[in-house]
Amino acid sequence: MDSIRQQKIARLLQKELGTIFLSRASSLRGTLITVSEVRVTPDLAIAHCYLSIFPADNAPQVMEDIDADSHKIRFLLGNKVHNQLRIIPELNFHLDTTLDQLDHIDDLLKK
Repeated sequence: MDSIRQQKIARLLQKELGTIFLSRASSLRGTLITVSEVRVTPDLAIAHCYLSIFPADNAPQVMEDIDADSHKIRFLLGNKVHNQLRIIPELNFHLDTTLDQLDHIDDLLKK
């Protein structure tokens, strides 16, 4: 059960991370990255960010690139939200595969 403050920070981080990934799209191998969900821990120190990557063929390599650049992404995020947040949370990126699972279930149901 997330508090209202956690939900507000999660929405703020999701919006700002989306703009960061949109501005860096050319350096990310021409893939489209969507921040599907952000979950913030109760102490607001860690943010778990779930990313949908299209096309999915490049997902493992793109996730490695994002993990390698996580400190730079956190710095860019800090520049955008430094007026709203006192401490910028640590970012943990996870691959969101719910769309792939939905497609797989649809294929199974069609058979």
